[in-house]
Amino acid sequence: MCIAPKNPSEATIAANRAAADKYDMANRQDFADSRRGLIADLPGNVTGADGHVVFDAQAFDYIGDESPAPDSVEPSLWRQSQMIRPGGLFEVTKGLYQVRNNDIANLTVIEGDDGLIVVDCMAGVESARQGMALIREHVSDKPVAAVIYTHTHIDHYGGVKGVVDPDDVASGKVPIIAPGHQFDKYAIGENVVAGNAMARRAAYAFGSLLEPGPQGFVTCGIGITTTAGPEVSYISPTDLITETGTRREIAGLEFEFLYAPDTEAPEEMHIWIPQLAALTCAENANHTLHNIQTLRGARTRDARNFARYLDETLERWGDEAAVHYGPHTWPVWGNENVTAFIESQRDTYKYIHDQALRLANKGFTPLEAAEVIELPEELGRNWANRGYHGTLHHDVRAVYTKELGMWDGDPVSLHPHPPAESARRFVEFAGADNILAEGRRAIDDADYRWAVEILHKLVFAQPDNTEAKNLQADAYEQMGYQAEGPQWRGIFLSAALELREGVKPMPFTTASKDTILGMPIDILFDFVAVHVDGPKATDVDLRIDFAFTDEDETWTMWIRRGTLNARRGTSPDTQLTVSGPKGALTAVLLQPGGASALVDSGAVSLDGDAEALTTLGSVLDEFEPAFPIVTP
Repeated sequence: MCIAPKNPSEATIAANRAAADKYDMANRQDFADSRRGLIADLPGNVTGADGHVVFDAQAFDYIGDESPAPDSVEPSLWRQSQMIRPGGLFEVTKGLYQVRNNDIANLTVIEGDDGLIVVDCMAGVESARQGMALIREHVSDKPVAAVIYTHTHIDHYGGVKGVVDPDDVASGKVPIIAPGHQFDKYAIGENVVAGNAMARRAAYAFGSLLEPGPQGFVTCGIGITTTAGPEVSYISPTDLITETGTRREIAGLEFEFLYAPDTEAPEEMHIWIPQLAALTCAENANHTLHNIQTLRGARTRDARNFARYLDETLERWGDEAAVHYGPHTWPVWGNENVTAFIESQRDTYKYIHDQALRLANKGFTPLEAAEVIELPEELGRNWANRGYHGTLHHDVRAVYTKELGMWDGDPVSLHPHPPAESARRFVEFAGADNILAEGRRAIDDADYRWAVEILHKLVFAQPDNTEAKNLQADAYEQMGYQAEGPQWRGIFLSAALELREGVKPMPFTTASKDTILGMPIDILFDFVAVHVDGPKATDVDLRIDFAFTDEDETWTMWIRRGTLNARRGTSPDTQLTVSGPKGALTAVLLQPGGASALVDSGAVSLDGDAEALTTLGSVLDEFEPAFPIVTP
């Protein structure tokens, strides 16, 4: 069943036209900058090994360079999408190039004397491979001398096997440079251990379930799109940057790093290349306000640290920087423009942090503060501070979460009933007919926020009530059309889609083969532990040793009191020892029922009671990637 989206209401059309008046629409500099230095257009679609289209190069042609915003797209979001649509190979400055907009993130390549340095690798192997082909054709065929990950997010390392041969990394020929003491832990732990929930939420936020078009998906705001079913790869870093001021000479160029942990990612760094006067602040400075708390779900970030490290960057290199290039969107040129850009981003994050805590200290709850805090005009009218990734509203609330925790301070929210039970009680006293009538009235009056709130009670109390679901979908749809933030748009329009048509299959998962195999062993056991069904495992007493023959490590894992723990070493009372390389033991841990086939093939060996694996398999839970969101 496919139900066509509805048209924007008269109220939505009026709201979007009025929104344009508050923006600096006369400022056209970004139109020129986003197209500056184009060497070659994208050659066409990006396809996977099985022939499926990973990125459709024509899907966004409807976003014309000069076309006005459709009535179903907020005008600021439409303008940002016009900046993002042009894709291809660009020269940023002599010796520094970017492939943009065949993936959500950029591929940056710097040409040294005798090699290429790749800074961030896009999300998927296929898009990165297409990007490198453009570099080879139009710039240089020199070998890759180094790969640099600026931070721990999947769209910056996922394409690594599209730019470098893993054997060259393993041999030491090509280093992979990355920030932090525990890059593997944060890169893989964040994206995989809670990855099923994160991927489901991300499918909403990034519009992965929506068709491109004026009444569906527009762009991601920071990049053209999340690609469809890419091959996500991973290679662990070989050279970790843990101190500001660390330098590396690569292919005749000097790179200096500023370590910026607990900012946009748990591990992140800024990079200065003095010979090129080129600077990147990774994702701590963007052509958008960033997330202090992602809507896909990740650790809450420190807005104060964004400002602190941006200021330190200005202090170190602000007088010299001639260009700022980022892993998303387009560069900024000219020292005056670069410093103004970073200063404005710095002050925006500092303002959000300070004003949220000012109001917290006056007794405001997170939602109350988010409703009243607005950026000063000089910051708010700067296009780079608009909410194309984070939004001011949810960033304010995230500061509360970071500094004060999950409780909003109101006792009524401390121990509420779960949503379905609360909804059932609400509908019992208010009456389903009364709620439907109020929902219709609110929609007729364009009071969409109240409409979805009141109808949520009825949908959760009566999930088979088609009229209630369709009404709520209508309200969510109009909210999506009015949203400046593409993630808000994606969430609201995806909610409308699910209410009308039911849960859709998930287009991707974060738990790719490479990311699972790349897990440090302690994270691997954490990943298995979140699959343990506690009630089923309550009476289990199980201990298994796992000997990782290729890593020369043995770990003992035990389940007692419904809990899985693991530590290095062997146990004198183990029931079973499983030996083999990490890849094979990973398969045993996640699918114990397949162990016998691995034993038969010689991949693993067992010493002890093989029934211990049967017991392990009996208490492991499975996750449904496409779980319901807008119904119980």
